[in-house]
Amino acid sequence: MSGSVLEERAAIEAEVSGRTVCDVLAATVAEFGELPAYSDRDGDAPWQSLTWREFSDMVQKLAAGLVQLGLEPGERVAMMLPNRLEHLLTDQAAVHAGGVPVTFYATLATDQIKYVAGDCGVRIAVIDGAGEVARWQPLLSDLAGLEKIIVRDAAACPADDDRFLTWAAFTELSEAAARGDAAAEVINRVGAITPSDPVALLYTSGTTGNPKGVVVTHRGVLYECVTATRSGAATLHTRWVSYLPLAHIAERMFSVYLAVFNAGHTYFCHNATTDLVKTVGEVKPTAFFGVPRVWEKIQAGIQALLAAEQDESRKAAVAAAMAVGRRYVESRQYGRTTSAELAAEFDAADAGVLNLIKSLLGLGEARVVVSAAAPLPPEVGAFFAGLGMAILDVYGMTETTGAFTTNTPTVFKLGTVGRALDGIEVKVADDGEILVRGPLNTPGYWNLPAQTAELVDQDGWLHTGDIGSIDDDGFVSVVDRKKELIITSGGENISPAAVENALVANPLIGQALAFGDRRNYVVALLALDGEVAPVWARSRGIEASSLAELAENSEIMAAVAAAVEEANGHLARVQQVKRWRLLPVEWTAESEELTPTFKLKRRVIHRKYADVIDALYAEAGD
Repeated sequence: MSGSVLEERAAIEAEVSGRTVCDVLAATVAEFGELPAYSDRDGDAPWQSLTWREFSDMVQKLAAGLVQLGLEPGERVAMMLPNRLEHLLTDQAAVHAGGVPVTFYATLATDQIKYVAGDCGVRIAVIDGAGEVARWQPLLSDLAGLEKIIVRDAAACPADDDRFLTWAAFTELSEAAARGDAAAEVINRVGAITPSDPVALLYTSGTTGNPKGVVVTHRGVLYECVTATRSGAATLHTRWVSYLPLAHIAERMFSVYLAVFNAGHTYFCHNATTDLVKTVGEVKPTAFFGVPRVWEKIQAGIQALLAAEQDESRKAAVAAAMAVGRRYVESRQYGRTTSAELAAEFDAADAGVLNLIKSLLGLGEARVVVSAAAPLPPEVGAFFAGLGMAILDVYGMTETTGAFTTNTPTVFKLGTVGRALDGIEVKVADDGEILVRGPLNTPGYWNLPAQTAELVDQDGWLHTGDIGSIDDDGFVSVVDRKKELIITSGGENISPAAVENALVANPLIGQALAFGDRRNYVVALLALDGEVAPVWARSRGIEASSLAELAENSEIMAAVAAAVEEANGHLARVQQVKRWRLLPVEWTAESEELTPTFKLKRRVIHRKYADVIDALYAEAGD
């Protein structure tokens, strides 16, 4: 490790030494207590805002309420709520009560909720409404440690079960608890928290099919906050729209930790599918984060508007302005220089055309725009460069407390994920895998010592599972994935094995491959079981001379369709197979789709069936 990296790391560690997120919240309240912290609303109602002082006061009271309900230090509090004020209040109340918050993805199926809640031993859960109650209620007999479920929507809270409590009743209980001994206990517990303690437990998909709990610490979070602020990716009093799941480390960093660290003002969008464009247009955020799929959708919307323009002269003016914008952004890349002439040309194009388009999107005041979770397609980055927007690609994972490399507003290269953050070491192993070492690395997976040892080696290098390269200027490029996780264009991490195992649970399906990398949804290639399918067919009077003939039979197709539907019922929404194709063959080692031990050779299958996969997406115009 170079001396400069050591010095950078030491300086940042000194800045965060001994501090926790609780300490930072107290400092923010002391300095910026009267500034707005979070704004929320239901439907089209007016925005309701809390100042940082009001937010902190509510956190303290709810923490006392959790203590009153019996939460002990280190115990887990589950949250299954949209991005809304109650989610953030619960999160920080759990931390201030000495507990560990665990955000559950809202799309998890009942079986998956059961696994995660059982794995981390949830003591108290806070959930949203009827949909969540329907998935949690059947699990209560299997989750002996779960003592109380708080339901935000009072109308959905079961009245005949004392394990359930409405949010309103919980806040009332908390008000009373804050006037008693529980308040002093909260102060004691906050004082006992150390920087190495968990600030959250986040579950991420694993190649085994079961999600793994990643321990995120106060120390790691505050180190990330300092480096993000140093890089210019985060600034004081950022105006932000929170819309991605708070189980996602990137959204959690921006909406929770950086918001506290830099006294930001965060607006909640409960439903990104229906409300994001409207919310961004109203809020006009000063920074915006989107996974590639979000940027693709925004691009598609702009292109549709441009295509609808009937005035050819206006279309030509927009095209000319975007050409200038693209040249301008490209000239600002690391190692290049923007001429005075190009800068003036861009200023004119921006004032006349480009800023109007950005303002229509609600991004006219955005100083920083970021993409992560999966590589941003180059054509998408180039399109937004045409608007004068350099989308800053960053790279990280839950296991590294978010980003560990980043492009910055002043130092970036399009097509890369930037350079290592201050004090962080990044290298490429002999086999091409990207490795990272530094204070951002997780201390490990929850109750999985063997998997933790595989993740972080004895020298402290975390193995990302991604293949990449580092250029002479230190910019990192991710070129492939060593691990088998699917990362959709929406940024969701999906274990293909989990999807495939659900599909082949039906005996008629002998083999399955799930695909969805950098796509909007999952599709599957299926093969009939060479032994079961013929027997199944004969029992129904279906005669066929080959699997290929069976694969075309309408009754077989209907049975497979039912099997896919059944499998989807056991999967989270983002994992569910939207389209599939039944192949006329079985995969074998001889035909090269399988290893000698009958494991899928994914890259071989992707290559051999690329046209089939493309056709599945083309059927929907995707």
